[in-house]
Amino acid sequence: MRVLLLGADGFIGRRVTDRLLMDHELQVTVLGRRDSADIRFDLTTGSPGALARFLDAVAPQVVINCAGATYGSSRTLIRSNTLAVATVCEAIRRSREPARLVHVGSAAEYGPVPGGVPVSEQAEPRPVGPYGVSKLAGTELVLASGLDAAVLRVFDVVGPGAPTASLFGRLAEGLRRALERDEAQVRMPDLSGYRDFVDVRDVARAIQAAAVSAATGVVNIGSGHAVRARDAAQLLVRASGFEGSIVEENRQVLLPAQAGGPVGDHLPGHHLPGHRPEGHRPEGHRPEGRAAAGEPVPWRQADVRTARDRLGWRTQVPLEESLGDVWLETACRV
Repeated sequence: MRVLLLGADGFIGRRVTDRLLMDHELQVTVLGRRDSADIRFDLTTGSPGALARFLDAVAPQVVINCAGATYGSSRTLIRSNTLAVATVCEAIRRSREPARLVHVGSAAEYGPVPGGVPVSEQAEPRPVGPYGVSKLAGTELVLASGLDAAVLRVFDVVGPGAPTASLFGRLAEGLRRALERDEAQVRMPDLSGYRDFVDVRDVARAIQAAAVSAATGVVNIGSGHAVRARDAAQLLVRASGFEGSIVEENRQVLLPAQAGGPVGDHLPGHHLPGHRPEGHRPEGHRPEGRAAAGEPVPWRQADVRTARDRLGWRTQVPLEESLGDVWLETACRV
């Protein structure tokens, strides 16, 4: 089967590339902006007609779109996550033999959801920031395209290769520096929220499964479990051997749906994993289960029954292993 992969240089795209190249029944062509791509093309500026000509030359049976932006200005996010998707959809429609499309969406499209409840694909999306809005617009374009298409709404991706701007990429780098400099503290945003963490290698497996399946529409890709970010951070701390404390600032973790704006002041906050002085209550301390400014704790938990039923997919990499691999990669970084 011939596959055209878009966004092969990203966090998810690199793992998808590795996964696809291991399958000798697949003929993979990479399209992107970098010299390493088989076809040089910028989805944010190129025309649908030009892309359609490349599609006719490659004649892929499946197009996998892992391209997009997670951080940046609203304009950057719209161009990368919405306009680029419009180009892809229109180019596939114009091509001589329209390919199946597997598009990578985001849980940020759902926006805030009730705590304690897994979110299903039937939930009404209510994104709250430019990232989520731009990703939802891209998803809507795919769903309205009339193509044979599936959108995988991926939840909180972790694992080796995590960007340093991500939650655990930042924590791992902070732990590495603290160990090198013999520092006793690492500062992080508030970690009281619950997230659905899924390893990037499991996400790559899901994308491969979707490519060869007949599934259409939206499919959630997550672990199906909500884990407090603070508890997940402790797994990374243990893997590193760091014996100091993690100081949480009085601001929420910047989810991708909230990214792109100011990150706020560095304020004193909660200590993890229990190195607070006896009886000490940090300035601005708030009751457990509440986030900054009295906001409800963010909650993300995927209802993954559709992925299991239609893709035959389940997670394989435990969170502890995933975060251990994040640390091993960071510790080896020069």
